[in-house]
Amino acid sequence: MAELAASSTAPADCRIRLLREPELVAYKALRDGMLAGHPDAFTSDAETELKRDADSYRPRLGGNPHGGPLFTLAAWSGPQLVGAISAEREPRQKVRHIAHIVGMMVADEMQGCGIGALLLQSALRLLQQDATLDQATLSVTASNFGAVRLYERHGFMRYGLLAGALKLPDGRLLDKALMVRPLR
Repeated sequence: MAELAASSTAPADCRIRLLREPELVAYKALRDGMLAGHPDAFTSDAETELKRDADSYRPRLGGNPHGGPLFTLAAWSGPQLVGAISAEREPRQKVRHIAHIVGMMVADEMQGCGIGALLLQSALRLLQQDATLDQATLSVTASNFGAVRLYERHGFMRYGLLAGALKLPDGRLLDKALMVRPLR
């Protein structure tokens, strides 16, 4: 995949491309920071993920058309990794037509600049190039209104709510909105 130029709202030096193996350390650093700073926004928890080494994220580089991670896209502002999004698919035959968007994140200092929209548009474009995929799904913390609006603007519709999907260390329960978007 060639690099994509920034959208009209993203910083001019923002580029989106597939994450590469030498960039796994930067990916882990971004992910660890996002998990620690936003425990209510991710299913994974910071404490567990901090124990992983960067190489453990190698499967997220994708390339497996039969199931599991398809790809991870990275957003770069100059030399800094400022965002990422991954897509996965089920290995089971009856649900292989469904892709799952996971791990969407944009560094705090870059939120509101259009990078999330650019990442999502780029991921959807890649998914649409796969003729075996018919739809994309994702889950998002229902109270993350900015993220929900972003997904809705890009054609995702809520089809369900998983009440109490996340239980935070302080005991709070958070709901996950379940969303789907046709790819054709």
